[in-house]
Amino acid sequence: MTTEIRSEVCVSKEGTVAEYGMLATDDIEEGEVLFTIPRPALLHQGTTKVSALLEKEKSSLESSSGWVPLLLALLYEYTSSQSHWKPYLSLWTDFKTLDHPMFWSKEERDSLLRGTGVPEAVDTDLANIEREYTDVVLPFMIKHSDLWNPNTHTLELYTKLVAFIMAYSFQEPQEEEDDDEDEEEEKAPNPPMMVPMADMLNHVSNHNANLEFTPDSLKMVCVRPIPKGDEVFNTYGQMANWQLLHMYGFTEPYPSNSNDTADIPAANLYRVATQGIQSDLDRQLREEQWEMVCEMLPEKAAFVFGKQGCLTDTELHTALKVLCMSAEEFSEFKENEGWEEDEDDEKISQAFSNDGLPELKPSWKRLIHETARLTLRSYGDGEEKLGENAVDGDRALMEDKAALAGLSCRQQRALQVRYGQKRILQRLMELTKS
Repeated sequence: MTTEIRSEVCVSKEGTVAEYGMLATDDIEEGEVLFTIPRPALLHQGTTKVSALLEKEKSSLESSSGWVPLLLALLYEYTSSQSHWKPYLSLWTDFKTLDHPMFWSKEERDSLLRGTGVPEAVDTDLANIEREYTDVVLPFMIKHSDLWNPNTHTLELYTKLVAFIMAYSFQEPQEEEDDDEDEEEEKAPNPPMMVPMADMLNHVSNHNANLEFTPDSLKMVCVRPIPKGDEVFNTYGQMANWQLLHMYGFTEPYPSNSNDTADIPAANLYRVATQGIQSDLDRQLREEQWEMVCEMLPEKAAFVFGKQGCLTDTELHTALKVLCMSAEEFSEFKENEGWEEDEDDEKISQAFSNDGLPELKPSWKRLIHETARLTLRSYGDGEEKLGENAVDGDRALMEDKAALAGLSCRQQRALQVRYGQKRILQRLMELTKS
């Protein structure tokens, strides 16, 4: 079985937003299948030459990422001169085109992406990759030295392959569970797989094609009409620019990414909520309230704001309601072990939308406003630059085409991430002004 490609599309290095992409060579109607990839043409741990061994030893290859079997398959196939997958893998010569922030220097990441959440995510990734390689992969390779060689299959190559999977792999969605099955028993996500041809398509939030999974094949389907000459875009999901840069090494130009977001760390809300407290009793009350809020939130929680309002409205609503309680209200709340009846989710969502935010209680608006202000400071623009002024430097760069053209690709992408997030926070401050 071979991949079937319609004559109305072609892969091109010209006329696309990246190094290459897919173009429509004729008008394409909604619903048309652009290409079909049979299951045997997918590269994963079940279609590699070492699949039997990986299946036999799978219990020793478990890790938090769930990627080790595919990574071992790629390590083997990428360095084997006899690999059936050599024509596909040879498209990525030493993976030099990968430019994820994990390949930037730490100084460059911390300087260009401070406050965006990317440096922290990359530091976590690199620590996890090294731990996984040392604790799981290396002992397995030593045990099977006839197939893998630590001198060839190094941590450096392993890290590049992790980025390769991040940028180019696909994960098949889980099948819908029956209602009568235990909802608490969540299945682990399907492992990633490499999908030749589908990985040629670039992403935009306003995409015009989508990958569909069937028992025998994967199909790229047109989801809205594509005029002749336009690029065919897939979607990688609802991804903010910081996520696109972190996972794929690119960004959408501002303001085209409708899925862009800015995170407000919950710790910033705590800092604002405890500022200016005079009495020990008031401080004790606030500490007890915050302790209860933390029990309701995940570790290192953040409140996520998109272009239309808060995306974690239930969590923010809970935090504000508890933090703004009087001592009597909080005492009653503890005695009742929470609220007697659930809040209306739809009303909460509306209250924390851009339309609803200006109508919130003054005490709630103040906390949101000051927390957004504090978060803007984290981008490293200087303590004195608050609110409107915190965005001015990046806005000037965005509007100066000559200055923008003079930036490196990394500087431009970092600017897109920073500016998009700052504008969301700035808008939030405007909506919550007293």
